[in-house]
Amino acid sequence: MTQHLADARPTSTGTQPGWWRDAVIYQVYPRSFADSNGDGMGDLEGIRSRLPYLKELGVDAVWLSPFYASPQADAGYDVADYRAIDPMFGTLHDADAVIREAHELGLRIIVDLVPNHCSDQHEWFKQALREGPGTPLRERFHFRPGRGENGELPPNDWESIFGGPAWTRVADGEWYLHLFAPEQPDFNWEHPAVQDEFRSILRFWLDLGADGFRIDVAHGLVKAPGLPDLGRDEQLKLLGNQVLPFFDQDGVHEIYRSWRLVLDEYAGDRIGVAEAWTPSADRTALYLRPDELHQAFNFHYLNTGWDAEALRSTIDESLDSMRPVGAPTTWVLSNHDVVRHRTRFGSLERARAAALLMLALPGSAYVYQGEELGLPEVVDLPDEVRQDPSFFKANGQDGLRDGCRVPIPWSGDQAPYGFGTGGSWLPQPAEWAGLSVEAQTGDPASTLELYRAALRVRRAHPALGAGDAVEWLPAPEGVLAFRRGDFVCTANTTSQPVRLPAPGTVLLASTDLTEPDVLPADSTVWWQG
Repeated sequence: MTQHLADARPTSTGTQPGWWRDAVIYQVYPRSFADSNGDGMGDLEGIRSRLPYLKELGVDAVWLSPFYASPQADAGYDVADYRAIDPMFGTLHDADAVIREAHELGLRIIVDLVPNHCSDQHEWFKQALREGPGTPLRERFHFRPGRGENGELPPNDWESIFGGPAWTRVADGEWYLHLFAPEQPDFNWEHPAVQDEFRSILRFWLDLGADGFRIDVAHGLVKAPGLPDLGRDEQLKLLGNQVLPFFDQDGVHEIYRSWRLVLDEYAGDRIGVAEAWTPSADRTALYLRPDELHQAFNFHYLNTGWDAEALRSTIDESLDSMRPVGAPTTWVLSNHDVVRHRTRFGSLERARAAALLMLALPGSAYVYQGEELGLPEVVDLPDEVRQDPSFFKANGQDGLRDGCRVPIPWSGDQAPYGFGTGGSWLPQPAEWAGLSVEAQTGDPASTLELYRAALRVRRAHPALGAGDAVEWLPAPEGVLAFRRGDFVCTANTTSQPVRLPAPGTVLLASTDLTEPDVLPADSTVWWQG
């Protein structure tokens, strides 16, 4: 089977080694993509059936959020068995079928890996609880005695990302560390058994044909020696850049060097992608040295508003930080943890313009399912349907991640819009009928056709894709203009039209152009210079 998958693996089309240097990678959130059996929940067979859509869209690879066996305390990021599929998503045979069919279509598959923590239903953790204090299995996690006269206080002052203490006390009096939900105990990555187990998990999925891994909380595996107090009253941010004793510790790099050796055992440019929230782009670059991982999400870019000066600064900083380590910069506007960028930026026009700007930049781009449809955030979900664990913590995050996870619309004029035959696990808005794949296909003014056209041009144009630099051109205030070879991109981030001499022939525009030397408000135009 492995040989069959290797034979079917697509070949790199970039000018530099490594397909991933200029890849457009599409994130699928499995429970919200396509439901094959009518239970209201997306699944692997649903994903497999929609792979031709992704091929037609023009992406290079598909990243699948977790589908492992899990009690679903945190939407599958609490893994009970890293080698098994949760029945809600299907079987291991279904996962194999997704990988095989993707390869036959020329698509690669990246699977999510969650190494910072597991589920409290993972066999290791259940055994550790049974064996009690001081036993070997407890050393694979962070068990500690409490503070206070009777050990009634947590071992330190760390707070959970989801709110409340980062420690939970068990029946025998010890406490265990969980940077996220109590159902997600953190592994102790100082323990060799943990390191051995995850190298084995890597090989399991690589043997099945996976082309790489998106590494959840890649910055969190190693904690500062002694687990020192934070020493300040500060609410932690899931998507922040604070300097913390349990994030972005230097010891993580030894782990990823060992993982790179495993990835390099396999043909076909298998990659590791870090979800690494760090204080700076330079710190992020450390994860991408030649003997570590291949890509890291550019959250500095995701957090930049629709403002020309701020965008130019972030673009320059991103490219400058990646250049010394020889890694491609990545660009991302939305994912399963943040408000969709159409809503963040305030309009569909800005979202379309931001998409063309992102896809014109050198490096690799990530597209979150539904952004190609111009989906807005669903902000009015009833409290009783929400499932984000931080929603139930009064002092946790905003608890509104469900709004970007509503199942996407495929067809029809009534919910669930072709998602499946049995409704959808989160309700879809009535206005999504006009945003479905069916409604937008063939409409040249639609956001879907804009993405399809942009990805066709990006794939065909020799100046687009891989690279590590842009040539900034003179432009009025509020406008970005840069050249890459004979390609020029102009983006007007202001709310007014701006006159700018046409730098060439129009290749693609995010909105209609009434005059060739006028950039409409909140628009991006691609030019053949």
